[in-house]
Amino acid sequence: MKKLLLALLLIPVLFAGCSKKTGGKSIAVFVPGIIDDSPTYAKLTRGVQKAVDELNAGADEASKINLYILEAGTNQAEWSAKITSLVAEEKYDVIISSNPSLPDLVEPIIKQFPSQKFILLDATKEGNANIHTVSYDQSQQGYLAGYVGGLMTKSHKLALIAAQEYPVMNEIIYPSFVKGAKDACSDVTVDFRVVGNWYDATKGAEIADAVIKNGVDVILPICGGASQGVISSAVNAKIYISWFDDSGFSRAPGTIIGSSTVNQEKMAYLITKEFFEGKTPWGTAKMVGMQDGFIDFIQDDELYIKAVPEDIRQKMKTLVEDIISGNFKIQ
Repeated sequence: MKKLLLALLLIPVLFAGCSKKTGGKSIAVFVPGIIDDSPTYAKLTRGVQKAVDELNAGADEASKINLYILEAGTNQAEWSAKITSLVAEEKYDVIISSNPSLPDLVEPIIKQFPSQKFILLDATKEGNANIHTVSYDQSQQGYLAGYVGGLMTKSHKLALIAAQEYPVMNEIIYPSFVKGAKDACSDVTVDFRVVGNWYDATKGAEIADAVIKNGVDVILPICGGASQGVISSAVNAKIYISWFDDSGFSRAPGTIIGSSTVNQEKMAYLITKEFFEGKTPWGTAKMVGMQDGFIDFIQDDELYIKAVPEDIRQKMKTLVEDIISGNFKIQ
């Protein structure tokens, strides 16, 4: 009798777990990492949350948007399975995420679940009617990071320490960083090293120590949590860091000499609102940059003003103005 009663009690739970969504729309944010370790993903979730909160304000309970946020962790080998599990619930009208590797991961999943829609930031994919992507002009970011590094170097040796190699890194960010550095200092050399993951701060510090030993005095780290190890090494060696994606000056005052930032929060907010207005241009890839207000080089931070000489700050100001006005294009 007890077993029968337990079975009857479990039936509603089981059906609730298997059922598709009901009522208002549901969306999911897939975070390919850990929010607290990544300003990029923190901005992503804040932007989506802000849009959902605004849309839900004043809405009746039945029509409110349901938002679910999944932190997938830093092990990229697990992302595909976790996205598949999320999609298999068949209750999210759209899944929003941000990472250059995601289009290749979600396309096979869409073949299994052809009704699932994805909006992917910091990624590029055209021609798939279930995907819309928005990328940032990272040639501008890379160039700015390299240019300020080239102006600040004394040894004429720079390095870029990446988490891993991927098309945007190899074909856009790194070449633009090198070009910016060489335009600022023609005889500069740029070392390129790879951590192998997005979280190993110890490995990041070891690589930074190695390039510093070879004379490098400016490093651009793009390696997630491993960047903290690079910063620690740079602080100890009294060299400089050029920072990427958010304002990094407070992380190491006097060590960070430039921050090329991305307004990910604003873009996440806009694409969420766009989706619920039925205006998402599915199958297209959009790119935004400094001219659109989504990339910036921070110049008004007191720590930047204190760390970087006035003549160099003036050169950076002129460069930023020329890029925005279209007088200078990064080739």
